[in-house]
Amino acid sequence: MTNPFFDHPILNSPYDCPPRHWELDDDGQPTQQILETRRPAKFITPIPKPKKRKGAAKQAGFVFEDAAGLSTKEQQYDPTSIINEVRGQVDTWRSLPNPNQWQVTPETARLLQHWRHHKFNGVRPFFCQVEAVETAIWLTEVAPQSKHGKGVLDHLAAANKDANPELMRLALKLATGAGKTTVMAMLIAWQTINAVRRPASKHFTRGFLICAPGLTIKDRLRVLQPNDPNSYYKDRELVPGDMLDDVNRAKIVITNYHAFKMRERIELSKGGRQLLQGRTGEEPKTLETEGQMLQRVMPDLMGMKNILVINDEAHHCYREKPKDADEEVLKGDEKKEAEKNSEAARLWISGLEAVNRKLGVARVMDLSATPFFLSGSGYAEGTLFPWTMSDFSLMDAIECGIVKLPRVPVAQNIPGQEMPMFRDLWENLKDAQPRLPRGGRTVAGELDPLNLPTLLQTALQALYGHYEKTFKLWDEAGIKVPPCFIIVCQNTAISKLVYDFISGFQRMPNEDGTTPPPFLGALPLFRNYDETTSNPLPRPNTLLIDSEQLEAGDALDDNFRGMAADEIELFRREIVERARDARAGDNITDQELLREVMNTVGKHGQLGGSIRCVV
Repeated sequence: MTNPFFDHPILNSPYDCPPRHWELDDDGQPTQQILETRRPAKFITPIPKPKKRKGAAKQAGFVFEDAAGLSTKEQQYDPTSIINEVRGQVDTWRSLPNPNQWQVTPETARLLQHWRHHKFNGVRPFFCQVEAVETAIWLTEVAPQSKHGKGVLDHLAAANKDANPELMRLALKLATGAGKTTVMAMLIAWQTINAVRRPASKHFTRGFLICAPGLTIKDRLRVLQPNDPNSYYKDRELVPGDMLDDVNRAKIVITNYHAFKMRERIELSKGGRQLLQGRTGEEPKTLETEGQMLQRVMPDLMGMKNILVINDEAHHCYREKPKDADEEVLKGDEKKEAEKNSEAARLWISGLEAVNRKLGVARVMDLSATPFFLSGSGYAEGTLFPWTMSDFSLMDAIECGIVKLPRVPVAQNIPGQEMPMFRDLWENLKDAQPRLPRGGRTVAGELDPLNLPTLLQTALQALYGHYEKTFKLWDEAGIKVPPCFIIVCQNTAISKLVYDFISGFQRMPNEDGTTPPPFLGALPLFRNYDETTSNPLPRPNTLLIDSEQLEAGDALDDNFRGMAADEIELFRREIVERARDARAGDNITDQELLREVMNTVGKHGQLGGSIRCVV
C-alpha cells in the first residue's frame, strides 16, 4: 500500500513562499491530497481536553474575534485568524516592486533586498526566516502608517494588556530546525544599523538582552556577538560588507533566565541570621536589590534605554493568570510539573519586568516552535500566545524539506492498541512493574538496571534498531561524527537505570567477596565497555547528564556527581592530554566540563565529537 505523504513529503523549496501543501483531515492526518495553496495557520488540537474538573465549565482560551481588541474579560480570541491576516498583509507588501513603496527606512530596504536577492556563498536564509523578520519590520515600520495596520497593532496591544500588562511582546513561531538563531541575528542587524544611522528614532535600538532557558542554549547563541569568531553577520553574509561596522556597535548581553534570581549578598549562618533578627526584630535584608541584580546580569546595558529583549524558547516565559474555581485539579507528578513550570515562568517574566522598570524595554521578541501556555499557567494548557503574529509550522518545514518527517515507532509485539504506546511512553509506564523511581533526584537504590519494565526495554530496542541502520549509513558515507540518540527520562534516578542498561555497569560484589564481570550494555553501539577485555572504554559512547543542573548553572549535587564520576574523570583527562598541561583540567568545573561535552556533540575532533547517545 503506497503512502504518498510519507514516501515523498517534500513539496516546496525552502527558499520561496510555499505554494502547495498536503491536506489534513479533522484528526490531523494526511488525506494524501495536495492543495495548490499555502497552508493556512491553523491549530487542529492545540488544547488538550481536561481530565478532571470541579465543575462542568469549559476551559478558557484566547480567541481573536475582531479588530477592536479586548472588550470584556470573557471575550475569546482566535490567534490564527490574526496570523493569517498579518501574513496576507506582509505578502502584499513584499510583492510591491519599488522599494520606495515599502514605507521603510533606506537602511531597512537595503537589508531586505540583501536577504531576498543576494547571491550567498554559503548558507542562504530560508524563506521562513526572512518572513519572520519581515513580519517584525512590517509591524514596526509599516503598520503604523495605515488604518488596517493600526487595527492589527490594536489587537497586539490588547492581547499584551491582558496577559503582559507591563510589556509589549511579539511572538514569531518557527518550527524546531528552521533556524531561530539566524532570525535573531537578522533582527539585531536591522535594529542596530537603523539605530546607528538614525539615533533620534524611537523605533530602533542597539541594546539587546537575549534570554535563553538554559546555559547550553546560551552557549550556542555566542554567534550573535559581532566579535565572535563565528559571528553570523559576517560568516553567513547576513549584512552587506559596508554595514558590518554599524553592527559592531551593538551591545548584546546573552543570559539564561536563572540569572534573574536574586542572590545573597552576605552569607550568614542560621545562627547569625537569628541573632541579627533578634536585635532588630526584622529579617536581615541580605538579598540583592533589583538594581544590583541587573548590574550583575547585564552591566553593558545599564546606561541604555528602551532595549530590545529576544526570548529564545519563549514558551517558558509568561505571567500566570489567577486560577478559576472550576479549573482542573492536578495531583502527583502533574501537580509537581505545573508548579515547576510556574516557578520558572515567574522568575523569567519577573526579570524582564524588572528590566523594564529600571531601563525600559521597547519590545520583547519571542521566538519559539511552541509558543503555548504550559500547565500551571492559569490558561488552558496548549493555548497559543495571543501575541503570536507569524507561524511557520512543523508541517510547513517538512513540506519545504527543512526538517525530517518525525515518526513514532510501533512495536510489533504490542498489538491492538488504539494509539502507539511509545507516543506517551512515560505516561504508559506509570503503573508498570517493576515500579520506576518517582523522586526527582532520589538514588536508584538497589534497583536492577537489567530489570527495567518490558515496555521500556521494548521502546529502547525499537528505536535503537532505527539508529543502528542510520549509524551504518553515516559510516558508509564517510561522515566523521556519529548520529546522536537522545533519551529524556522523568528523573535522574530513572536516567541512571537506563544509562546502565544501555551502556553497561560494574556489578556489585558477590556475597563471597568475588567481583563478577561487568554488564557490557544491552545496546552494542552505546556500550562504554570494551567487548573483548570488559574494561571501560577510554572515551565513552554514552553520556549521562542532569539537564536541570547544567542549564541552571547549579553545582552538581553529590548524588549525580557520583553517578557521572567516571565520565567526568575521562573527559578531564582528555582535556589534559589535548592541552599537554597537567593543570588544564583543574580550571574547569564539573558542570562546565559536561556542558562543553554537550555543546560539542556532533563536532569532529572536539570533546563530545564521539558521543553516540545522551541520557
